[in-house]
Amino acid sequence: MDRAARHRIARLYDNRLQRLYVRSKLANDPVYAATAALVGGSDLPLLDIGCGIGLLGQYLNAQGHLPPYLGLDHDKHKVAAGRHALQRAGLDAVMTLRHADVAELPSAQGHVALLDVLHYLSAMQQLTLLQAAARHLAPQGCLIIRNVLREPNWRFHATRLEEFFLRTSGWIPGGAQHYPTASELRSPLENAGLDVRIQSLRGRTPFNSYLIVARPHR
Repeated sequence: MDRAARHRIARLYDNRLQRLYVRSKLANDPVYAATAALVGGSDLPLLDIGCGIGLLGQYLNAQGHLPPYLGLDHDKHKVAAGRHALQRAGLDAVMTLRHADVAELPSAQGHVALLDVLHYLSAMQQLTLLQAAARHLAPQGCLIIRNVLREPNWRFHATRLEEFFLRTSGWIPGGAQHYPTASELRSPLENAGLDVRIQSLRGRTPFNSYLIVARPHR
């Protein structure tokens, strides 16, 4: 995404810190382009669990890849900021952001995104959410997960330090609960009948981030 598009999206948000966050994420985080590559051209709806301020939907729309989009997040302040941005962009008729818990998933099936969400849940909650997400996949859908994985390297410790500052700043109340290993994510998805692919996805960040893509067997 070019600089002008990044700034255009950032201007949709009222809070100065949010605008800085949006510009930085769109410039440095590869997860949005990776997601667009996976769902672009598909008519299946996209369920974005832990959508925050709705940045994934904004990116997909700007790139011309926006499928029917529903974002869910338990932080009502982020949802309110995201809704206001959608109204300013004239997208509130085609994108929906909803304040909801992960236990309140809709019945629709399609693609599912879980971007930087799982480690804010306990190990048991992660397992429950992965199983629920698998049930919401359409036969041609894909589950897109981006998450830090627990590994004995400096990138993992850099991630933990960042999460400490996110928690103390109030951006992520409660902070990280459990950092999963690759096997903790792979096993329940394969048990649900999905093919699983895991690859590094750090971009310009120092963090121990991975992209996990799971699809129904074909």
